[in-house]
Amino acid sequence: MMAVATVLALSSLAFLILVTVKSILDERTGERSIWREFGLGLSLMTLFFVTWVAHGISEWQTFTDEQRDHGEQVEAGDFFSAFGQSTLENWQSEFLQLFSFVVLAAMFIHKGSAESKDSDEKLEASLRRIEEQLGTLPGDARSSEAERWRLPDTALKVADRASDTPNELEALSRDELYELAQQREIPGRSDMTREQLLRALTRR
Repeated sequence: MMAVATVLALSSLAFLILVTVKSILDERTGERSIWREFGLGLSLMTLFFVTWVAHGISEWQTFTDEQRDHGEQVEAGDFFSAFGQSTLENWQSEFLQLFSFVVLAAMFIHKGSAESKDSDEKLEASLRRIEEQLGTLPGDARSSEAERWRLPDTALKVADRASDTPNELEALSRDELYELAQQREIPGRSDMTREQLLRALTRR
């Protein structure tokens, strides 16, 4: 059981590291240093490893003291199993806390909280008022009283909702089609004309 806990802890850590590295590789522009573009994630990862190593040192001291008190031999394998179990216990409580927060924030409103589900609605309503003042609000914006706060769907939302329906994609401009092709990582998209982008997106 201890070995399983150790494997799960190390596997979870490896997965998180790989996801972070993939995110950096996918999003990096190269215009600025990697630290300026991803300083938050790198700082948190460094902080995690520092505190995890410190926790391991403290755990090793406690483990060796307990083994000596019981007159037992100190074995590295037993320590790593116990350390993996304690790590998983900590992560389990944090994941449960985060999961509960995400679910509750999606279901309920707490006025004034940036994490409440009404925050996006307020932002969208503010943007719509700005577009109305500037006269740039598209004609397909919702006009019913219950949905007047909503902005029109973006090109990506329209395309995602329509999936690969040619009639829906046909209404998009070349720039909008290119943005969608970029999201779907279609190769050679930068050299494609509007018609070529449309055919490539329809085939996906």
